[in-house]
Amino acid sequence: MLHRWWTFLCSLGLERLALVTSLMAAALVVTGCAASPPAPKSEPSTAEPAGGFGVVVMAHGGEPAWNAAVLETVAPLRQRFELEVAFGMADAASLQEAVQKLEARGVRKIGVVRLFVSGESFLAETEQILGLRPGAPGREHAAHAVHPIMAEHAAQLAASSKEAAPGAPPAGDADHAGHGAHGGHGAHGGHGAHGGHGAHGGHGAHGGHSMAFFRLETRSSFALSEQGLADAEGMGIVLADRVGALSKAPEREDVLILAHGPGDDAENERWLAKLQQRAAAVGARAPFRRLQVETLREDWPDKRAAAEQRIRAFIESASAEGGTAIVIPFRVQGFGPYAEVLRGLSYVSDGKGLIPHEQVGRWIEAQIQGLQAGPFRAPSAP
Repeated sequence: MLHRWWTFLCSLGLERLALVTSLMAAALVVTGCAASPPAPKSEPSTAEPAGGFGVVVMAHGGEPAWNAAVLETVAPLRQRFELEVAFGMADAASLQEAVQKLEARGVRKIGVVRLFVSGESFLAETEQILGLRPGAPGREHAAHAVHPIMAEHAAQLAASSKEAAPGAPPAGDADHAGHGAHGGHGAHGGHGAHGGHGAHGGHGAHGGHSMAFFRLETRSSFALSEQGLADAEGMGIVLADRVGALSKAPEREDVLILAHGPGDDAENERWLAKLQQRAAAVGARAPFRRLQVETLREDWPDKRAAAEQRIRAFIESASAEGGTAIVIPFRVQGFGPYAEVLRGLSYVSDGKGLIPHEQVGRWIEAQIQGLQAGPFRAPSAP
């Protein structure tokens, strides 16, 4: 057999022999590759992002322009942090959605920046929802749970109605009117009738948010900011910039800084004290004739009625003395219900809240950096 094979090869000649040899070598290589086991497939990485840190920014929320302004403010921070926004006043449904989105991206430590005027606003309710404080039911019982904020408002409205004269409507708006679109005062010496001032959906719907109250289902630990915008010195710069853009003759101008305000009297005094600190930056900018801070206490009709009288008296006196009133809202966004409150009076306002302004973005970033260092608290066992 071998002899015949050798005779065949010799008969081919050198050139043909070289060609056959090459073909045989190539066949051996192909055969060897086919026999080799396939390379293992690479599995997608399941590693958490560096540090596993993410951010939830809580904001009241409202009409599309309100929400868009907040999203625009935090947009640059998304380049550096895993970040979600939870609209609503400690709305468990909104918080659950934001936390789940972060956890799906590997986040396990979450800094919660509470973008509210007061650091006291909704703090206890947020801790309950996150499982850091007892009080919130499990999600399976959410349908029967009443949000503490809603319960508080209902009780206070009922008390106010009892104090009102029989048959008389409660003072002020029964709903949380006033997060509507504000047309703005471009011209100096304008009036309270603002074009495009729409009505907010009322506090029954809370700007379209569910106001659900339940304990979150989460695998994360949390660090919460405790400051509000009223605690930040940078907000004084915002106020001064707003007034400076409207002022024409400071010596004949009276400036009113107007905020929402809480129902509790002691807490309201703390609001006013902090607003006065922020307003000092306005007084340092120019020698205005008067500078005053007020809270409307919008959701408490009996207290709102007295506040409205003081606020309107301030505006009226500015005009009566031959001057101009400048109204600056100390709100996260927009003019709130102030156009309705000041209807028929002469004043100047651009209708802007604290955003848009770079100082608010800087404040949020500073809060994030502080929270990133911890400590983080894990939810307690149900």
